[in-house]
Amino acid sequence: MVTEEEVEAIGRTLVDTVQPLKARFRALFTLRNVGGRAAIDWISRAFGDESALLKHELAYCLGQMQDEHAIPCLVRVLQDTSQEPMVRHEAGEALGAIGNPQVLDVLRCYSEDPVIEVAETCQLAVKRLEWLQKNKEAPGAGPYLSVDPAPPDEEKDVAKLRETLLDESRPLFDRYRAMFALRNVGGEAAALALADGLVCGSALFRHEIGFVLGQMQHEACVPQLTAALESVVENPMVRHECAEALGSIAKASCLETLRAFAQDGERVVRESCEVALDMYDYANGPEFQYADGLSKLQALG
Repeated sequence: MVTEEEVEAIGRTLVDTVQPLKARFRALFTLRNVGGRAAIDWISRAFGDESALLKHELAYCLGQMQDEHAIPCLVRVLQDTSQEPMVRHEAGEALGAIGNPQVLDVLRCYSEDPVIEVAETCQLAVKRLEWLQKNKEAPGAGPYLSVDPAPPDEEKDVAKLRETLLDESRPLFDRYRAMFALRNVGGEAAALALADGLVCGSALFRHEIGFVLGQMQHEACVPQLTAALESVVENPMVRHECAEALGSIAKASCLETLRAFAQDGERVVRESCEVALDMYDYANGPEFQYADGLSKLQALG
């Protein structure tokens, strides 16, 4: 049992801007695993930080905790247009992940947000909540320990799922369902089908592709993830997810790219590579608890 004093000590590490980013990340995921109101309150306090990457992960963790105590904070972050788009997006996704229909009106409002990544995220969150209301229960537990923005499609055929995934005339929610179904099917063919999505039109969609490829940890998609990270014209939130995915895969083929872009001019990319290199070091060192115990940064926010 974690004491209040221990939670406070972990929380103080999280909000301490002098601490290395990797130490603050570990504090964050420890608080997520501890759970409870005190942990949520500490996480919520860190949204004043300057790091968009850290704030994005804060929102991700609050969504994954699925505790309604986090709803007011997440609504404030979504509504705060001074927050970076990737932070507001993650707050909207987190509200969908918690699963309480009381936030539907807020999500519908921000489904028309002028920032397309925020708007698309809120549209997906509305669809998820409507799906939950219609189906009366959350999707069954899959092979990954994450609450996803859409339930996996029931289709299992990789070719059919790939067709849906890449069909940009289809609703985004349907394409996300195909995405998570491909992830759950697993294997090289599914990973390569997902990697083909890194050239689709929606930056939000491409960023989610990076996320699921990081969950799968299949080395076959390293070239596509590397190309996306190396593209300076790519949306930073996509490059960030691809960097963390390479850190999760943690093969030698990922290392040179992560080292090179740890000096990138875009802060969120630079910091993502810093975190990814720490993941790589632990995955390839004697202590595997960071990658294993934290479940690869809790399925990569």
